[in-house]
Amino acid sequence: MQMNSMLKKIGYGCALLFIFNTLSSCSSSRPMTAQPIMENELSPVSTMVESYGDIELPIEMVLEPDKSMAMRTDSFQGGIHVFRGRVQIASLRDYIIASMRNHKWKLVGEASYKNAMLAFTKPNRTCMVVLSEDAGGILGKTQANLYVTVDVAAAGRLNPFGEPIKQ
Repeated sequence: MQMNSMLKKIGYGCALLFIFNTLSSCSSSRPMTAQPIMENELSPVSTMVESYGDIELPIEMVLEPDKSMAMRTDSFQGGIHVFRGRVQIASLRDYIIASMRNHKWKLVGEASYKNAMLAFTKPNRTCMVVLSEDAGGILGKTQANLYVTVDVAAAGRLNPFGEPIKQ
């Protein structure tokens, strides 16, 4: 009887040693060295909207092409661009305001309750952004609808600072 309990204790001890040894061998015995990050290895942090060049969203926001459309003529460029992604509506709002400000857009209006609407202008350009969340709550996605207009004809009559050129 005593021999049986002694064998059990030895068996448990061996099993614990085996598990401990297995777990400790999973960790690296080599010291971690800093690897230099190459410029082309960095993942992008934002995505540009269409071909405007001065409207950007976080990389988590993905274009929904079946809900979007764009138009380009000799005198006009614009469209409705729908993006969706797993971001919080408040942080997306803050990101858009900061990004637009960095690209010299002027915030001319803002309204929010459940959804948020932001209106921006530049000389010869307008951009209205409507942010809304799915009904899924925290597990849902945030949608950003961007309504952009560019008066290409007027752009030819402006200097690089957006001031009219005197004829």
